[in-house]
Amino acid sequence: MEIMLFHSALGLRPAVHEAADRLRAAGHSVRVPDLYDGQTATTMDEGLAIKEKTGADELLRRAVSAAAPHSDAGLVYAGFSLGGAIAQNLALGDERARGLLLLHGTSDIADSAAVDDLPVQLHVADPDVFEPHDWLTAWYLRMRAAGADVEVFRYPGVGHLYTDREFPDYDEAAAEETWRLATAFLDDIAGGQG
Repeated sequence: MEIMLFHSALGLRPAVHEAADRLRAAGHSVRVPDLYDGQTATTMDEGLAIKEKTGADELLRRAVSAAAPHSDAGLVYAGFSLGGAIAQNLALGDERARGLLLLHGTSDIADSAAVDDLPVQLHVADPDVFEPHDWLTAWYLRMRAAGADVEVFRYPGVGHLYTDREFPDYDEAAAEETWRLATAFLDDIAGGQG
């Protein structure tokens, strides 16, 4: 199965490559586009500054450009934090999308969004400064209204980017549980849709 995995606001760091390798070892084809043209950050503030300098429209254009040559096969879109928001936007706009795996981040949902039982799995810290409870509740209800089949997993007491072993938020137990559930989710999609 083809997975398009987008990096966080920190850029294309080793954690993204490690995640891609983990998914490849589980039998999936994974692409990891660099939306920052080689720039990376070591803090969230640095990463958000790169994001702002690049601009939301340009980041989305780069993501669409990376995904377009592969979308006919039916992609699973995935991403970390900012990359999750980008993946969500692409998946909701791609009628061939096979699934959506969100790690640490979501995005607003257009009122016109409509999907046909799109499998969606979200993994998020609890609480998360970027994904507060009220927002996640509203997000869940809007995704369900759009037709998505949504699972949400919350991890109490961990930091925002808890799957990135080179970031202070890292939590090994939560990260391993996330990857166990995410791999099962992707295996279900691969088994259920060919």
